[in-house]
Amino acid sequence: MSPPMGHVVNVASVPQRSPFRYPGGKTWLVPRIRQWLAYLSWKPSIFLEPFAGGAIVGLTVAFEKLAEKVVLVELDEQVTAVWMTILSDDCEWLAERILSFDMNIENLKKELSHKTTSVKGTAFQTILRNRTLHGGIMAPGSGLIKYGENGKGIKSRWYPQTIARRIRAIADIRDRIEFVHGDGIQSICSYNTLKDAAMFIDPPYTAAGKMAGTRLYKYFELDHERLFAEVSKVQGDVLLTYDNAPELAELALRYGFDIRTIQMKNTHHAKMTELLIGRNLNWLK
Repeated sequence: MSPPMGHVVNVASVPQRSPFRYPGGKTWLVPRIRQWLAYLSWKPSIFLEPFAGGAIVGLTVAFEKLAEKVVLVELDEQVTAVWMTILSDDCEWLAERILSFDMNIENLKKELSHKTTSVKGTAFQTILRNRTLHGGIMAPGSGLIKYGENGKGIKSRWYPQTIARRIRAIADIRDRIEFVHGDGIQSICSYNTLKDAAMFIDPPYTAAGKMAGTRLYKYFELDHERLFAEVSKVQGDVLLTYDNAPELAELALRYGFDIRTIQMKNTHHAKMTELLIGRNLNWLK
């Protein structure tokens, strides 16, 4: 059963698939993604997530076989290293490395001080940073967790068994997932003529003067006008999520999209609203 329109989804009720602790993650949106794809009269041959990040939406689609194939696209080199490693034969190495790491501040600083040139080494360091930097924020300037949950400090978000289990689970279905290191808008253009493609687009929140994206992401600069122009050419179906700002609503309407506001909770459990943007949101009850 789909959640009612004003309902705030309890993220604890949604299967956690991603190895990342990701700011701006879309776990809360997963029930709506299922609702959207169930409403379509066709099963997508391609499900594209062009700004993948932690990729909880794409992973859900892959695990639940809601599309024939999932394509994840990410520009950030560190995040890319994680996905490339998980979807390769080095997946088990990464899982074992996480399980065997003795997490304390000395070991962490020693490991992160090493210069690594391998993809799998970068992947491991990226997981470490993601799980020990404040808020999971890996952009330049982010600091290590000081106190964390119940005073656990640096170990607050370090759950090696859970992270390794998620990594192995993704590896088990890697035949359903394709990863691309590249530009999100370019990937949208690559699939824009495919009539049975579905795209979930969650860009960095840097439009309308918002600064959150500049704090959260390495590659935060994005031409939002160009993004809407390219998405308007897509022949399949699209769903975008954006910060709830009048400028963005106006931009969406100008390009002929339908908009709705939807409630969510941020990382501090405060209720907020975001914009859902698509061609036809009649499925959103």
